[in-house]
Amino acid sequence: MNVVLLTGNLARDPEKTYTTSGMAVTRFTIAVNRNYSKKTEGGQDADFIRITCFDKRAEFVEKYLTKGRKVGVEARVQTGSYQGKDGNTVYTTDFIANNIEFLDSKRDAGGGGGFSDGGGGFGGQFAAPPDAGGPEAGMPDAPPPAPTGFAEIDDDDDMPF
Repeated sequence: MNVVLLTGNLARDPEKTYTTSGMAVTRFTIAVNRNYSKKTEGGQDADFIRITCFDKRAEFVEKYLTKGRKVGVEARVQTGSYQGKDGNTVYTTDFIANNIEFLDSKRDAGGGGGFSDGGGGFGGQFAAPPDAGGPEAGMPDAPPPAPTGFAEIDDDDDMPF
């Protein structure tokens, strides 16, 4: 099984490019805290992990994620190598995103939700932010109505937890 779960904050805005066949490729880096302890010094350090995503997920990430957003990423690890200009072999390790979920609250970052093009995985099927409707995000124009007997909660302050 090749699954990695990461939680961190975007270190910079995502960068989108296109393959020669026209497929979108978006890369972004997340800072993942690494706790450490020493008798004289305690604190945190961070690992900066580069994530790559493709196609609709790449379009979604480039549109809705920005520097500082907290995200959860389910990815697979892909390794490879190539010959550098100096003739030496360069080894690579890439994290290819399968699912992405926004982890900061609406109040903190102006949105919530995430993106997945398949079921299961890290937190299950994710929903796009409220402003992500429309066919370009693969989401309906309006959210489904609340079930009968339930009231919608408009503000996070009304949540009991």
